Amino acid sequence: MFELVLRVPEALVDAVSEALAEELEALSVSVEDADAGTDAEHALFGEPGLPAPRPGWAHSIITALFDNEAQATDAATLLRAQQWAAELQIAALREVAEQDWVRLTQSQFAPVEITPSFWIVPSWHEAPAAARRIIRLDPGLAFGTGTHPTTRMCLRWIAAQPGIRSQRVLDYGCGSGILAIGAALHGAAQVDAVDIDDAAVEAAHANALANGATQVRTGRPELARGVYDTVLANILATPLKLLAPLLAGHVKPDGQLALAGILERQADELVQAYAPWLALEVADTEDGWILMTARRPAAAAVA
Repeated sequence: MFELVLRVPEALVDAVSEALAEELEALSVSVEDADAGTDAEHALFGEPGLPAPRPGWAHSIITALFDNEAQATDAATLLRAQQWAAELQIAALREVAEQDWVRLTQSQFAPVEITPSFWIVPSWHEAPAAARRIIRLDPGLAFGTGTHPTTRMCLRWIAAQPGIRSQRVLDYGCGSGILAIGAALHGAAQVDAVDIDDAAVEAAHANALANGATQVRTGRPELARGVYDTVLANILATPLKLLAPLLAGHVKPDGQLALAGILERQADELVQAYAPWLALEVADTEDGWILMTARRPAAAAVA
């Protein structure tokens, strides 16, 4: 295979990418900041819940992969012939060494320790000798492989709740279903895992089956009915604030709520959003993210 590497100004990125993918039959097209690693580098994407600082980089490196040298050369020639592409620069046209892409991808995902005895292990890895509870999970379309701090914090919290045994649990915005599976492996009697994304629902169902988590039911949000002993939601701060009355309403008296996907600076916003129903507190922190939890008083009426 051969790759064509182009340096492209911001105004041409969309047009060049589209031409490569749709008209010039590139196998793949990727875009990177041409100034990465220099003083001119800047973040393109904002923090969760905030708009991007700007729509694109001042200059980008576009890399297109082709089956053979002739295709890559033709693509470069045709692009340079376009009047609108006068500012486009060809940085390289080179052969790409053959690689075992499956093995390369797999090498990037190692077992993840949640506690010394609780691990997330990709299917192609052996489980660590100390692992007593194991979630078998491979990277997929849905969020939640255990590599993100918010997921790890939620799973650590689940593992530290002996009372979760025999409970009814709700995982709202389940993604891959990793939290639901974690609750099931720690003895929850019934776990409802719901998401607005049909791909996530399918992924959660498949992952639950693969882990023998027969207590897990998956579906759209309307599957969640009544109150639960434990409600989990690892989403982002803005939707968590909007969902405050709904999520709090699913927590039974003496039940618990655990929320993640929240940056440290957003703690006060979440406390205020949930104050009419529950008193949130920070239960864990990692890499600028926090886990917030609350317990509904046993004598309180359900909202």
